[in-house]
Amino acid sequence: MNITIKDIARVTNVSPATVSRVLNNVGGYNEATRKKVLQAAAELGYRRNESARSLVKNSSNLIGVIMPQVSTLFYGDIMTGIERAAHQSGYSIIISHSGNVGDKIPECIKLMAERKVDGLIIATVEINDEHLAMVQELRIPYLLLATRMPDRNVPYLKVNDFDAAYTATHHLIENGHEKIGLVGLSLTDRVAGTTRFEGYKRALEDNGLKFDPHLVKEGDYGFYSGQRAMQSYLQEKTELTAVFCVSDDVALGVISVAADHGIQIPDDLSVVGYDNTIIAEMSIPPLTSIDQPFMEMGEEGCSMVIDAIRHKQKIYSKIMPYTLVERRSVKQITHKIF
Repeated sequence: MNITIKDIARVTNVSPATVSRVLNNVGGYNEATRKKVLQAAAELGYRRNESARSLVKNSSNLIGVIMPQVSTLFYGDIMTGIERAAHQSGYSIIISHSGNVGDKIPECIKLMAERKVDGLIIATVEINDEHLAMVQELRIPYLLLATRMPDRNVPYLKVNDFDAAYTATHHLIENGHEKIGLVGLSLTDRVAGTTRFEGYKRALEDNGLKFDPHLVKEGDYGFYSGQRAMQSYLQEKTELTAVFCVSDDVALGVISVAADHGIQIPDDLSVVGYDNTIIAEMSIPPLTSIDQPFMEMGEEGCSMVIDAIRHKQKIYSKIMPYTLVERRSVKQITHKIF
């Protein structure tokens, strides 16, 4: 038997219109009425017909999320935050993967159009003008999360990568390091790559240290990038005492090769990571890392999109705070180590 709003109204002696307002959280009733209606709905086993409701409201109650198809730990935290905010507001989430380098973004956007999502979040992947035009054709609120379009006025939510990279590098300099490597970034990535590179470089310059391009090892932000970089340092017999890694995954790659060659962290080499994922705590030794509040970013970003849907308001870009979490992977030195 399908329980309807009229059934709840009959049991509670409340008008169907008031029952509808309570169930849709619209307002216009007192707290006692709200509790009575919700209790009756639960006891009767009322289930809202979302399909019919969507037709009436011209709304799917869906938030679309597009993110890369890569196994990086922080994506779980981002999604936890997004889902928490969505469910608290009565929305559901549909996720589409853009491929490792964003090559499937057009397909993802087409899927979101077919599913008639009410809002869209594009997380950690860089989009181009073609993608942006497709998104704007949807005529729904959208937000870039942990990414941005540097040359376009597109709303985003992220940390300041330049400042965070500066902070990480400066921390190593404060501990006596002068030969500092930069590992794992892509210099063609204008979102996280060039900004972290510039932050690293500026920290060196501000402290009177000469920038050495041979200390920069590019990669794809992953574990194997860290391994390849460390192997390259060893093969080239590079003089350095510390490395700033652009992700915790990269840092673990560096540490694994260092361990294979009897290089102790931090006695022989200091390491700073980026993201402060769970592996930063699990690393041996525990890893000093830049903390990005991914769960809070997911929650805040989703809330921004939902507010824009409900109140038909513009989304404004926002910078989230970061912190340097100090653990045991950095040593204060007075001379070159290896």
